[in-house]
Amino acid sequence: MASDKVKKEFNPKHFSLVRNFYIADIITLMNGVCGVQSVFASMRYLVSNDIQDLYSAMSFMPFGLFFDFMDGRVARWRNNSSLLGQELDSLADLISFGLAPAALAYAIGMRTWLDTVVLTYFVCCGIARLARFNATVALAPKDATGKVNHFEGTPIPTSLCLVALLAWFVLQDRYLDALPGQCLVLADGGGYDFHPLVLIYAVSGTLMISKTLRIPKP
Repeated sequence: MASDKVKKEFNPKHFSLVRNFYIADIITLMNGVCGVQSVFASMRYLVSNDIQDLYSAMSFMPFGLFFDFMDGRVARWRNNSSLLGQELDSLADLISFGLAPAALAYAIGMRTWLDTVVLTYFVCCGIARLARFNATVALAPKDATGKVNHFEGTPIPTSLCLVALLAWFVLQDRYLDALPGQCLVLADGGGYDFHPLVLIYAVSGTLMISKTLRIPKP
């Protein structure tokens, strides 16, 4: 009898991971889907030069925010949140609000080597911020419902403010060679030119990993 139990533990049913997903986990995955589709749309623009692909890339990210908002509500409503759901949420957020905004910036013209260094820094800050949250959330002060009282550093979805700004520039036809601030050349032939606009990503990333900046959680 005991051997049958051990055998069952080491031979789980097919698709056991998916079968154990809660509804909130499925909603979280939809956030990730929106992020991946946004990245693909930015990549398509690099090939097609069709502005509709840029609009698609920008449109998927707010939908990702909607699913990010809803998964926590559904988890609390059904009282079935899990550690798996927490990890899923962080990974989906990294794609939708870290990688996708960086890919959009590259697509609209921030493509120099220094630009990519700053965009990489931004994504890495998002990784560090989410990892810190997962590592410390168990010890963070909570209200009566078990919800964390505040964020340390800006939440990664605030990167949608950058996306909104870039969307405005695209609508004003100020992208690619017409980006505000143009491109600064720091050294002739040295490959050190960059777009000053990319520095907003550096600021956003730095605010995400701030330890002293505390923002009340709504």
